[in-house]
Amino acid sequence: MIEYQKIKDRVYKDILEQLPEYLTYHNLAHTQYVTEKALFLAGIEQISEADIELLRLAALFHDTGFIENPKNHEEIGCGIATNYLKNHVSEDDLKKIHGMIMATKIPQSPTNQLERIIADADLEYLGTDDFERQGNALFEELKHFNPSFSEQAWNELQLTFLEKHQYHTDYCKKNREPKKQENIESVKEKLKVL
Repeated sequence: MIEYQKIKDRVYKDILEQLPEYLTYHNLAHTQYVTEKALFLAGIEQISEADIELLRLAALFHDTGFIENPKNHEEIGCGIATNYLKNHVSEDDLKKIHGMIMATKIPQSPTNQLERIIADADLEYLGTDDFERQGNALFEELKHFNPSFSEQAWNELQLTFLEKHQYHTDYCKKNREPKKQENIESVKEKLKVL
């Protein structure tokens, strides 16, 4: 049995609690959100306890690469996961965890059930009432890296992203896609006003 709580406590202390404050979106709260949504979707998809353990670990590590660099943070996160987990999980399980972390890379291209679950957990908010709040947090984060990034440019980027985005699990297709379409319309309205 993987000592998830011990690993989680170490990752929180070593990495997630050390992330800079300007990461207003890719932070500890986001990791907790993605973990919660991944476990929720795993319950609906009825995946095994062993796979749930791997999913929880992938969610824990999926954005840890931000501690080093936002660019290629998924690849960096895979390396961090390897360092923390190599004595706790098999080589095969580590490959599965890497696959799940990489499935969150944009554009998402998950290749199996676990990867589809984490990909949807990562962007589930696009089809929720929390869309505006989380979007604003991401806008603030992006402005840190590019201070001249305007609200107009953000809304254009968001609209393009939303229109290309696809959910991968049946649950999100059925229960998040309708609200995502409403959120697309609200972004279009903002672009008309600006």
